Amino acid sequence: MAGRYGVSSGSATRHSSRRRSRVRRRSRFHGVRVTVLSCSLAVTAGVFALAGTATGPDVPASAGVLPPLSERDGDDASRGTDRVPGTKTAGPVMVKVVVEPPVEAPVDPNVKPVADAALPAGSGTGHRVVFDITQQQVWLVDADDAVVRTYFVSGSRYDQLPTGTFDVFSKSRDTVSWHGTETMEYMVRFFRGENSNIGFHDLPVSTATGAEVQTLSQLGLPLSDGCIRQDLEDAVALWEHTEVGTPVVVVRT
Repeated sequence: MAGRYGVSSGSATRHSSRRRSRVRRRSRFHGVRVTVLSCSLAVTAGVFALAGTATGPDVPASAGVLPPLSERDGDDASRGTDRVPGTKTAGPVMVKVVVEPPVEAPVDPNVKPVADAALPAGSGTGHRVVFDITQQQVWLVDADDAVVRTYFVSGSRYDQLPTGTFDVFSKSRDTVSWHGTETMEYMVRFFRGENSNIGFHDLPVSTATGAEVQTLSQLGLPLSDGCIRQDLEDAVALWEHTEVGTPVVVVRT
């Protein structure tokens, strides 16, 4: 039977059925929402659990959690109140001792060193000249075997002079080196070398500069090309002490 608006009761029943169906569908959707939300909460809780501080039977839940900055002490908020600057216990003091090298007086190039070694044993007898290659020292000995003068010299840096006893065979008041670049005075020759004769003379003077080729303070060092260099005063003394035929004894001590 049609209703007031031409709608039968069957139609109303069908409308009510549809409404209940929509309600049921809505209820199902609500169920899905709740289920999804529950899953999201579970996943989120799991992530926080992984990222958080580990806890367990031996680890308190508050382990590793710093207090707020407002509750920390000092300028360095990472330090606790137990660490107070200046309260460390001093250990043994390690003192570095710096040893300064001894201050040596500067060497005056115009002062020759003093030779004080004794006349070598077994260096001959009588009036003679003794030259020790090792010590770079000369002794002028008189006929009574007394040393009348001793001093340092500069012999050959090439060590080409043999030991033994030789005789003075020539003397020259002035001479020139075998290579022509130096001049010498008071030459006393006693050994015939491979390139030139070897003898005693004063400190050579360079023909290029007009200066002596070494200083007095360097006497005692082998610096020559073959001859034996002496201070001028010593060269004059040996010149006067010798004559052609005077023995020259060369030794190594």
